[in-house]
Amino acid sequence: MPNTDNSPAPPPRVWVPLRTKITLPYVLLALALALAGGYVVNRVAVESIEQRFANQLIESGTVAADSMVAEENRLLATLRLLQHTEGMADSIKSNDVGQLQLLSLPIAVNYQEDAIEILDAQGQSLVSLRHHPGGSVADYAVSRGGAEFTGLTLAQNVLAGRADGTGDKYAEWVRLPAGDFLYIAGAVIDQGGKLAGVALVGRSLPSLTRQIRENTLAHVTLYDFDGQPIYSTFSSPESGFALTAAQALEIRQTPDHALVRAGLAAGSVTYTEIVGLWEVRGEGQGLMGVSLAQAFLVRPSQITRLQISLLVAAAFLIVITVGVFLAGQITRPLSRVMQASSEIARGNLEVQVSSPTGDEMSVLAHSFNVMAAGLREGSMYRDILGRAVSPEVREQLRDSFASGAVRLEGQEAVATVLMTDIRGFTPLSEAASPTTTLLWLNEYFGAWLPIIAAHGGVVHEFSGDGVLTFFGVLPTLLSPQESAYNACMAAAEMLPAVARVNERRAGRGEPLFVTGIGVNTGLVTSGGLGTPDRLHYAVLGDTVNTTQRLQNFTRQFGETAAAVSETTVEALAARGAEFRFESLGPQVFKGKTNQVVVYRLLGLNQT
Repeated sequence: MPNTDNSPAPPPRVWVPLRTKITLPYVLLALALALAGGYVVNRVAVESIEQRFANQLIESGTVAADSMVAEENRLLATLRLLQHTEGMADSIKSNDVGQLQLLSLPIAVNYQEDAIEILDAQGQSLVSLRHHPGGSVADYAVSRGGAEFTGLTLAQNVLAGRADGTGDKYAEWVRLPAGDFLYIAGAVIDQGGKLAGVALVGRSLPSLTRQIRENTLAHVTLYDFDGQPIYSTFSSPESGFALTAAQALEIRQTPDHALVRAGLAAGSVTYTEIVGLWEVRGEGQGLMGVSLAQAFLVRPSQITRLQISLLVAAAFLIVITVGVFLAGQITRPLSRVMQASSEIARGNLEVQVSSPTGDEMSVLAHSFNVMAAGLREGSMYRDILGRAVSPEVREQLRDSFASGAVRLEGQEAVATVLMTDIRGFTPLSEAASPTTTLLWLNEYFGAWLPIIAAHGGVVHEFSGDGVLTFFGVLPTLLSPQESAYNACMAAAEMLPAVARVNERRAGRGEPLFVTGIGVNTGLVTSGGLGTPDRLHYAVLGDTVNTTQRLQNFTRQFGETAAAVSETTVEALAARGAEFRFESLGPQVFKGKTNQVVVYRLLGLNQT
């Protein structure tokens, strides 16, 4: 039976640390391997270090060249996919930027390309996709692009319909404000066989050189034809790595297009570099150097390989034997913990783990059992709180339940309520798919919900496209002046935020969101609504109803607008001078006996 005492027993004593059980045999084994390795190395005749190093350097250069060819083929594959994507040619001819983005962005994400450019038949950029360095695979900057590609040789060749021995696709490295890129370009042909535009697929030189370094285990430096470094995996290749004009010319004129340079210093390490032509699509782009540290471990001779292989094989068998034994000693109790974790994940919180090994595994089993007991206690909180309420509400209810003081009757406070709604959203959503509607709302809410949070507002509930928020109740009670000020600041910042959303939607040819905002300050009742086993945090009162009427009142403006009650304006006191209000006088609202004096919030006063 699990221990139901709130004060768990102390963990068992560790008699033999797990570290000792594992490390001692491996220390003895490593010592034996070191002695045997020293014996072999000191008695084996090997070929010259210099020759082995040269062979390794040449091999690294070959791998680098092969990697460049592989990258070329990969870019070509993506380019062909762009060329033959259905609708690409028609979208270019119609200058449908939105559709071009929809067609090209999935290709860029799926094939993890650094850059994609789409030009029209005149060479003008229509779409530019640039992956943010260090961002996620889907983190792309999407823009209309500039005129920097129009005059490039590769673009002019494609626009002119030229072809050479390698075909009608051309490559060129380009220096842009965003960095250096290697591009491959090809024509996009319409169904009539005419040129619709040009597609370019690019790889940034930093990511290209990093990829080659991973393949070669060597540093890579790209030079222009004058011998000046373009980009390198060295942190600072400019200091002594530049080629002389004579060296650059020698590389281009020699049959093997290769030059070896020794004694290049980078920090405290000395390197030897092999430099050759950097070619893509049969055209020289510059020079490429591959550098290895002169202390680089090279392949041993055949005799050495045989002896080391025998030694490694014997050591491998010993290590495997010891490792299997130790792994069994460790993994068996870990397997019990893993199985118990699976039971916890399936909802069985009564599971217990035993491990009488007298080491850290016993402590782990004890900690697991304490965790399971905590999860059993915490499950009742999850049943009450759920996942559908705001963090502020969830924390207050959790604290109340833990103290045994869950309050269903609520509490009264003077707070400020803010309510929003999109005009005519129902017919808008009926004309779009549910997926599109969800994307629209997420973009819309994402533009201004952070504003609510930044000013201390709490989102009470979503009702389709409408949102109810309140200020001054959670997480702490605020004065009416503070809650009114925070709500008005949020509303003033929401107006331009919604305008920016509409600018983006207009650019994509989507209908605009005309938003009504109502702000009202008054007495509300807040607290748990429901039963002890099912609570919903609610904010109730005539203040909420009046806020809804204010929000509905903004329909008359025919544009995004915010209506504020007189009680809110009066609560602002002296701080009201920070806002621009337009008095609309007393208004009669449905269901209200008394008239409500309404102000339109125009924005913030500029000082």
